[in-house]
Amino acid sequence: MDIFRFGCTKIKFKLGNTRICPSKLQESINFASMKISLFVVGKTVDKHLNSLIEEYTQRIGHYTPFDITIFPDIKSSKSMPPSVIKEKEGALLLQNMRPGDCIILLDERGKEYRSVEFSSFLSHQFNLSHRRLVFIIGGAYGFSQEVYDKSQFMLSLSRMTFSHQMVRLIFIEQLYRALTILAGEPYHHEG
Repeated sequence: MDIFRFGCTKIKFKLGNTRICPSKLQESINFASMKISLFVVGKTVDKHLNSLIEEYTQRIGHYTPFDITIFPDIKSSKSMPPSVIKEKEGALLLQNMRPGDCIILLDERGKEYRSVEFSSFLSHQFNLSHRRLVFIIGGAYGFSQEVYDKSQFMLSLSRMTFSHQMVRLIFIEQLYRALTILAGEPYHHEG
């Protein structure tokens, strides 16, 4: 398993028309103390996608601690039925969950949000003071029932189907976008 970690640096945030420093922001949004993790099954092989994922991962690190944990594909999976693959992947995911984690699955049956709504969802989760928000992108066959049972939320990026490698980039960009919305920065534009 590979883990990439990017720390949190001090920046100024804007809420409405008032500029405040991160320590004051934490009184209203527990922004910098919340760790966000992304669990993914299988490596991203496209170097262009990897480059963009790394770029947005570094940007997120300016707002809050963020890491990506990459779980290896199950070996000899071509000869296994999908249910067995989901169980094996699920066991790996469950081993890395901790008490106090808020587990959010990226799943086609999950709730869809506009970017501003997703930032509100994140803000609410920050205020609940979970130890860690864990977003999970499963393998090609989805999640085992045990992983579904452990999750608190399911999130869908679209009703369309994307490759698992593309979903990583799309999600990380949306996470970055949500953090800039919460910080009152001009990255996101409402039309």
